[in-house]
Amino acid sequence: MPRIGSVFKACWWVNYVDIEMDKLDEESLHALKVAFCYMPKAIEVNEYDYAGRVEKILADINTVREVLLINDVDPDEVYGDLNPDDSPNSTY
Repeated sequence: MPRIGSVFKACWWVNYVDIEMDKLDEESLHALKVAFCYMPKAIEVNEYDYAGRVEKILADINTVREVLLINDVDPDEVYGDLNPDDSPNSTY
């Protein structure tokens, strides 16, 4: 289980990400996955709940999704990977 410092490190690092970056180490990647699970989904971001911050929040969500993809992680599967007992069974 990552320490709070790891979550902070991952979130801080994402704010300064360069698209040609190296992959995250396992602890930082896990911390980013945990933080991503608590972020709002893009479809949930609206002016009523996030007055004046919609564009910034959507950009932050997109940045985190990009970092996950760079690290070979499907953002749509993160919650299920971290919480298998909480996720419905999927049939493709």
